[in-house]
Amino acid sequence: MKKLIVRILRMVILFIIVSCTQTSPYSHTKDFDQPLIEQSNELNSSGNFEALVQLNGAYFKKAEKLGYEEGRGLCLLNIANVNSTEGNYERAHLLLDKAGESLKHSENSFHRAKFYDSYAHYYSHLKQYNKAIIYSDSALYALKKAPDSDLKKKLLPRIYTNRGTYFAWKGQLGNSLKNFHKGNALEQSAYSTCMIAQYYLYTDGLDSAGIYALRAEQMMNRQKTPDIEKLWIYYTIGYYNKEIRHSNEAEKMLKKALEMSVKTRLTYSFQIKDIYKALSEVYTMKKDDEKSYDYLSRYLQEDNRLNESRFAAINKTTDRFISEAKKEADQRKNDLWILGILSFVTLSVSGLYARKEIQLLKQKKKSLKTETNTLKSHVYEKKLLEVMELAQKNDSSFLMKFKELNPEFIKNLLIINPDLENSELAFCALLKLHFTSKEIADYTFVQHKSIQQKKYRIRKKLNIEGDQDIYEFFDLVGKNSNE
Repeated sequence: MKKLIVRILRMVILFIIVSCTQTSPYSHTKDFDQPLIEQSNELNSSGNFEALVQLNGAYFKKAEKLGYEEGRGLCLLNIANVNSTEGNYERAHLLLDKAGESLKHSENSFHRAKFYDSYAHYYSHLKQYNKAIIYSDSALYALKKAPDSDLKKKLLPRIYTNRGTYFAWKGQLGNSLKNFHKGNALEQSAYSTCMIAQYYLYTDGLDSAGIYALRAEQMMNRQKTPDIEKLWIYYTIGYYNKEIRHSNEAEKMLKKALEMSVKTRLTYSFQIKDIYKALSEVYTMKKDDEKSYDYLSRYLQEDNRLNESRFAAINKTTDRFISEAKKEADQRKNDLWILGILSFVTLSVSGLYARKEIQLLKQKKKSLKTETNTLKSHVYEKKLLEVMELAQKNDSSFLMKFKELNPEFIKNLLIINPDLENSELAFCALLKLHFTSKEIADYTFVQHKSIQQKKYRIRKKLNIEGDQDIYEFFDLVGKNSNE
């Protein structure tokens, strides 16, 4: 009997020892996960990509020392998320897959939720909303199983808000609004309120959009709001004012959104093209064709270019992070050697991605060609009208403004005869504009005979044949692409 009791006691003691030595899947929540995620979010919101990668590199090394595999996965996930928002989708996918090796089978439910939410976010950028919703479902399911924590409290409303966006783009408006309201009820922030305003703008509910946009602005002024979220709020308020044709307020708010977008563009640049497009529409409303064309051109440039310098900076920094991760892994002889292959693959896919993007951007450019040409024509016609009015007033700034409108014309005249004086160039410009001798005489307060004599001298100086019409000659000199 005594032996049996001793044996039972030994088993109990052994069980206690084993239980005490087992590490909880949530043991690094406070000392690793929370500071990493909070600092990464702050740097991401400020647009400081370099510091964001340095931070995650430092935490990656810390995870190595701790033997914390999920910690390494979180670092990879943070870099993947930035690449998603920047449109660097090939690299984002590779990093997400690598992060998934550590996270998607983790016993930590928060880790799985964070991973699935990141994949949902990635697929939403690819406009694959069915996949985005499927991964979002997985994120929601995993997070509900996680114990309460500050991280869970912050992630849950964002999952609902993101789901609202996915359902809206898929056309399931009832589910969309339901998720937006769930997210807002949990978070009650300027951003979550702004997203409900976005929903009503998307569904043409302008009265409700105005209520939520105003509420978001008031909350933004009371709460500490990250720059990226300010961007969304200013854009939403500006877009709302554009829709109700309050052009001055729309211009003011969209300009503020533009400031935020420029500030954060290294980590969050895809919104800037929508701001340009909205500003173009505002200036069309204000009948300022020149500014409308300018912002439409910026929109096209942003929408059509890969922004090589930005991608090069991101790729270079990310490659350095991958290289350091591989070096650290090699020193500890673990399975992260595959990151070396990842470095090679990411360099290879960049070229393929660039070619695919160029083809896509060319198609987008064609669809906007008509609108661009129309605005370009309006801008030219407006400037031409201003120049003709200056000529009729005999204004001293006429020649300078004409040069801005048609620089090649003056340049080519000086190639033919470098000794032409400004008064002669101005006279040639008047003929280029097809003013008659009588009109030129009236505008310059000289006799008609003097104008005929000037024409004769100009023919001599420019070697114009006697049988050639002088107006036809000037039509051919420096022919403007806008004419």
